[in-house]
Amino acid sequence: MPARRSVLFVPHGSPMFALHPGAAGAAMSQIAAAMDTPRAIVVVSPHWETALPTVGTATQLQTIHDFGGFDPRLYDMQYPATGCPEVAAQVIAALQSAGLPVAQDAQRGLDHGAWIPLRQMFPDADIPVVPLSVQSHQGPEHAYRVGQALASLAAHNILVIASGNITHNLRDFMMVSMQGGATPAYVQAFADWIHTHMVQRDVPGLLAYRQQVTGQRAHPTDEHLLPLFTALGAAGADAQPEAFFRGISDHVIAMDGYTFH
Repeated sequence: MPARRSVLFVPHGSPMFALHPGAAGAAMSQIAAAMDTPRAIVVVSPHWETALPTVGTATQLQTIHDFGGFDPRLYDMQYPATGCPEVAAQVIAALQSAGLPVAQDAQRGLDHGAWIPLRQMFPDADIPVVPLSVQSHQGPEHAYRVGQALASLAAHNILVIASGNITHNLRDFMMVSMQGGATPAYVQAFADWIHTHMVQRDVPGLLAYRQQVTGQRAHPTDEHLLPLFTALGAAGADAQPEAFFRGISDHVIAMDGYTFH
């Protein structure tokens, strides 16, 4: 098996994933333990949406509890990661070299799409982290292009973690939470469709996922799948994706995660 690339797509589930990581969390921990320690981590979260690709340059990263109505224990959780202005400058340069306009944010911390998976994978918070925003209004092709710009970071021992969910329909999540019920058929169907096209590395097909009825149901809006395309781009044109976990949480959230070889 070829060496694993310094790129991961990981699920972050609902905020309750921080308290009940289950099998998906265990798989994420195992992946992190098997990797060489990175110099820094660039984390892409769908919960930070901006007009332009924006790089967090803070030296101390606040733990942002950007959710409401969940278990009170979640609001006491902290992930005291440090930032890395030097690596942030490398990210900015890489994006600019690809012809992408870039903004900076010296205050941005880590939202739950970032700190929850990081806490599961690197619980000691001892690796510097650089947050990177998504541009949901620009769609999958833009997200893939951002990833391509980040591919050069691997040569500097920088790990790119793209956090999202393979399915993310909040209306269905709330309906199941309130009324119970079985997993809707589209959840597994779309996760299977994504897996097939990932293994085949059918990038054009993946970028056109909204042509699938199941894709439209799985993602009423793009933002939670965009990090997958960024991971694909960052892994490189010759990378082979591999699912390190496949499963469903809370009936409607596909928690599939991918590594690249």
